[in-house]
Amino acid sequence: MSVQRAIAAYKTERLNCAQSILRAFQPQCGIPEEAVQQARQSGGGRADEGRCGALHAALQLAGDDTTRSQVRKAFVAKTGTETYRGIRKNKALTCEQCIELAAALLTEHRPGAKKGEQADL
Repeated sequence: MSVQRAIAAYKTERLNCAQSILRAFQPQCGIPEEAVQQARQSGGGRADEGRCGALHAALQLAGDDTTRSQVRKAFVAKTGTETYRGIRKNKALTCEQCIELAAALLTEHRPGAKKGEQADL
């Protein structure tokens, strides 16, 4: 469900990648609307260290260091890099695909996820 919400936020609400991840997990994580709006500053390669905004938001929501590490490693395994510019340069994934990947990884690895739980792609 969260993956579908993230894609819908990107496509229908026209939110950026970071905002779309926060919107998707807003109900279950209690994310305030102002945080979603502030994430506008993290899209398009403007997140810390030039990181992809979708990954950046997923790492914010990941909780503990282990989960962050798992999400980061799986994301880089698919894209080859954490950075927006690197992903775009390598044509690894589109922004929509990065959102889908980040949401799926967060769903799979988040604290409290049941063993064997699959992301809702």
